[in-house]
Amino acid sequence: MRFINPKTDYAFKKIFGSEQSHDILISFLNAILYDGKPVIQDLEILNPYLAPKIRGVKQTYLDVKATLDNETTVIIEMQVLNIEGFEKRILYNAAKAYSNQLRVGQDYSLLNPVIALTITDFVMFPEINQLISRFILKEKDFLIDYPIYDIELVFVELPKFEKDVKNLETLADKWLYFLKCARQLAIVPDSMNLVPEISQAFAIANEINLTPEQIEDMEMQEMFIHDQRNVIKKAINQGLAEGKAQGLAEGKAEGKAEGLLEGKAEGKAEGKAEGKAEGLLEGKLAMARQLLDVLDDLAISRASGLSVEEVARLRS
Repeated sequence: MRFINPKTDYAFKKIFGSEQSHDILISFLNAILYDGKPVIQDLEILNPYLAPKIRGVKQTYLDVKATLDNETTVIIEMQVLNIEGFEKRILYNAAKAYSNQLRVGQDYSLLNPVIALTITDFVMFPEINQLISRFILKEKDFLIDYPIYDIELVFVELPKFEKDVKNLETLADKWLYFLKCARQLAIVPDSMNLVPEISQAFAIANEINLTPEQIEDMEMQEMFIHDQRNVIKKAINQGLAEGKAQGLAEGKAEGKAEGLLEGKAEGKAEGKAEGKAEGLLEGKLAMARQLLDVLDDLAISRASGLSVEEVARLRS
């Protein structure tokens, strides 16, 4: 068997947001939001999956939206690329889902809670050493919860999930393993096949149940993601290289300034390393030569440690 990648937008929504995904989504949300407890008994998927009208297009955010049996709205999004403005978009979508519940003139008491659940394929909070993070409104200094617990942002960072199939313990473990590893599997692991909803998710993800056009759509999106990751990686590498070059230039400039002010500086790290490697005298001479066009003989003498006569001989 071969399974589609659940982390792509279309595949994620097909698995968790189709008309046949009702029980799958209940199991997944109970696992992630409520530690596997059957808190959610029923829900309504608000925008069931529809195949894209234009194949290969990656311009629409295909999140999954559902209303739970307690009237809470849940927005579920799988995000593979760490794009600029992503954090603001999550907050915007949650606030929009909250405010759009009311029509003009309706009472605010009619507003129901909103949970924005975001699964990322990159580390979003390196300073937090946990897989699932929850954010709510709190008082800034005393960290007291806001009286109305109506907007919650929940993040799942897949790179922080490192369990293999032999160590899957909780329902959340199994669902996260499915998201992260289904594409690499050839068969459904026995421990996961025992969960009916996960078994059903594997069935939906099985390429044998898809048309050639659907499979090509998935592959095109994976290619797009791969290309975008390379673009981001290249930009990061270029930024590091430019930063290193700028840092080196600033370091040399600071070394000269310190030499001018204090008269004894030997440059920053590279200047000191070169001076020790080539001998103290060679280092002094090299520094003096660099300053011949910048400073007078007395200033060079103070900066390099050479005598004024030695500097004069170098200049001649």
